Amino acid sequence: MKKTKESEIQSSIIDYLQILENRGKIFFQRVNNTPVYDPIGKKFRSMAKGTKKGFPDILVIADGRTIGLEVKTATGKQSKDQKDIENKFKQHGQEYFVVRSLEEVICILSK
Repeated sequence: MKKTKESEIQSSIIDYLQILENRGKIFFQRVNNTPVYDPIGKKFRSMAKGTKKGFPDILVIADGRTIGLEVKTATGKQSKDQKDIENKFKQHGQEYFVVRSLEEVICILSK
């Protein structure tokens, strides 16, 4: 059986969120928190100033809710930085979920 890649899960979630956003139901942003390759300097540049290591992959705003979605495969685990960011979300009364499928996201947003 073929293992589903994290990027495939994330793509299906983003497609779904885009439909909801087009209908005015939510607002979302895919967070790009990976270093960028600089072809001139031939090295990876660090993340942009103000970017937090471990920030969730997707940020959703819906019906007064702020929701961080960290996308993982069935066996994927959070890094220490991701766990720290999850705690910060929750300390500030916001929602944070590790999601492994589009179905989980549909369930979270239907609450």
